[in-house]
Amino acid sequence: MSFSFKLLGDHTAFGPRRGRITTSHGTIETPVFMPVGTQATVKTLSPEELRAVGAQIILGNTYHLYLRPGAELVREAGGLHSFMSWDRPILTDSGGFQVFSLAKLRKISEEGVSFRSHLDGSLHFLTPERVMAIENALGADIIMCFDECIPYPADYAYARNSTALTTRWARRCQQAHGRLEEQALFGIVQGGMYADLRRESAASLVELDFPGYAIGGLSVGEPKELMLEMLEAAVPELPVDKPRYLMGVGSLDYVVEAIDRGVDMFDCVLPTRLARHGTALTASGRLVVKNAEYARDFSPLDAACDCNVCQTFTRAYIRHLFAAREILGLRLVSYHNLYFMLKVMSEIRQAIDVGQFAEIKKKYSSYR
Repeated sequence: MSFSFKLLGDHTAFGPRRGRITTSHGTIETPVFMPVGTQATVKTLSPEELRAVGAQIILGNTYHLYLRPGAELVREAGGLHSFMSWDRPILTDSGGFQVFSLAKLRKISEEGVSFRSHLDGSLHFLTPERVMAIENALGADIIMCFDECIPYPADYAYARNSTALTTRWARRCQQAHGRLEEQALFGIVQGGMYADLRRESAASLVELDFPGYAIGGLSVGEPKELMLEMLEAAVPELPVDKPRYLMGVGSLDYVVEAIDRGVDMFDCVLPTRLARHGTALTASGRLVVKNAEYARDFSPLDAACDCNVCQTFTRAYIRHLFAAREILGLRLVSYHNLYFMLKVMSEIRQAIDVGQFAEIKKKYSSYR
């Protein structure tokens, strides 16, 4: 198939590692952070700007694209790459997180999930087979199995039954996947906050021999220490020679801890969501630029940053844009935040290459 993963340099089964994913739309150096383009767009930014900030791969949301504009329309357009004019790799999730986040609108059964659209209340039914057909139509390079993201907290019996269901759905997804040569299908480890279930889930998915594995159902409200405990239970069960993807995690203090435990891939809306609320990521921590204290601050968002925003605009100007409700303010901080996040990931890769990850982990382990 057109997908491969190669580990670079020395590595262990559990620890920071460097890798390279190859797809038909280009290569991805890992560890990697993937900006989230929920509806075939990373909010406020063009594909040209995403390339400029260094995005290697972006993520699209199967649930939202299924509802609008529809998978068949995207197929007619030539797939997501053509539809959104993005020539680098794309990953689509399966809609499993929406099973979790839209709990009041859905009902889960062995066959699949029935839910009402958050847009118009219309009734829909997604099965593993239907999700595979949708993801095949969207045409991303990496696609995810349909799963249930277990809420936190959840009792042991619920978590055990849900985890077993996710494994059965993974088997059905694998059987229904119609574009094996073009799209890499990842299994998703679940198990709630129970270490034994995490290990069992990972082991059962490894038996199915997916090209890569995601770890889902974390960063859903649990304490950081518990999330790390679950990673420590799951990651050693996964193959050394296949990529490991921690879903929905983008806070730098979490990211460096996960990399130290052998994770290769991350995604999160956090950098762009913070930006839309007037918060910039800087070398010295988060800066709420929309605050009045920056009204006469003519320094850049981050003096240590060489992005176009920091080289061109001041905090005072950007603060004015937010006060005036001008869209440019959201765009500028979104651009900067993704540039900052992806630059840090590049620094992390370089640190691993030269055996200095411990130093960069210390730098960002308490980032706020």
